[in-house]
Amino acid sequence: MSDWTSLWYVWLILLMVFLLLLCGVSASCIRFCCRKKRLPVETFPRHPCDLTAIGIDSDSTAHSTVT
Repeated sequence: MSDWTSLWYVWLILLMVFLLLLCGVSASCIRFCCRKKRLPVETFPRHPCDLTAIGIDSDSTAHSTVT
């Protein structure tokens, strides 16, 4: 039977699997904590802003004084 310490690729695969599991657990914990601390959603809708637009066509006095 071969020695387990000489099979370096097996240890590398096991290390990669362990790191992937560790990253997955860490990401899940961070996601859970961020969801818990998130600000509550507003229950009332925001009021739309008023916007005033002034149209200037080619016959206006402001346009004719510039040109």
